[in-house]
Amino acid sequence: MKRDVSFLRERLAGGGTVTGMQCFSASPVIVEAMGTSGLDFTIIDMEHCPTGLEALAHLLRAADSANVLPLVRVPEVDRTIIGRSLDLGSAGIVIPRASPARCREALRWSRYAPQGERGACPVVRGAGYLPTDWVSHERNANASTLMVPLIEDLAAVEQCDEILGLDGVEIVFVGPFDLAVSQGLSGADYRHPMLRGQLDKVVMAARARSKHVMTTVGATIDLGYARTLLDAGVRLLSFSADIAVFIGACRRIAALPEAAA
Repeated sequence: MKRDVSFLRERLAGGGTVTGMQCFSASPVIVEAMGTSGLDFTIIDMEHCPTGLEALAHLLRAADSANVLPLVRVPEVDRTIIGRSLDLGSAGIVIPRASPARCREALRWSRYAPQGERGACPVVRGAGYLPTDWVSHERNANASTLMVPLIEDLAAVEQCDEILGLDGVEIVFVGPFDLAVSQGLSGADYRHPMLRGQLDKVVMAARARSKHVMTTVGATIDLGYARTLLDAGVRLLSFSADIAVFIGACRRIAALPEAAA
């Protein structure tokens, strides 16, 4: 059963929490496992991973079959890659290195005219392969496609209110790893007062506009730390990348014989 964005909007509107994981492995099996385990969304990475469009198509099919909402982090704000990701059936786009200008451009490429300049083709998976009512598809696609800016540096934090004020931006993703690196704080997370203050700034701006913040908990599955983020007002939690979670589990397994000795 294909999951659409309505469930996410309803849960967030009711004050609920949404959980997911990034997919770096490009494995449809892992994406299916995310869905069958009860995760709500996955972010398929094309920025740091060699995932191509052909692999993306299989990952999106796997997500639909397992009832997990698929978003795609594109490598760049590019009309072709955004349009083709949506044509393949992505529920939304995650925009790296967000700025107001980059977000406006991404919104333009993700919406059909007159709201934007997305290329229109009815014979694609995202349109249901030749829909009988193209006008309805066009209207629904414009209304339902998520655009999630990824705040990764101090400039984006300072411009977060402008980003959140854009029509079509409902969620912003604060990326703590890049945010820390960009300020010479490599390895820090939201327990660092500077990063926590920046997260609080984004959450306050989102609340003022009745919008929502996503961030990364990390691969350690630290539920106590996750609770502090929920208490801070974050409502969408990404538990790092599938590969990182797997490596963490493998390291714990590898340490068992030595710990038991």
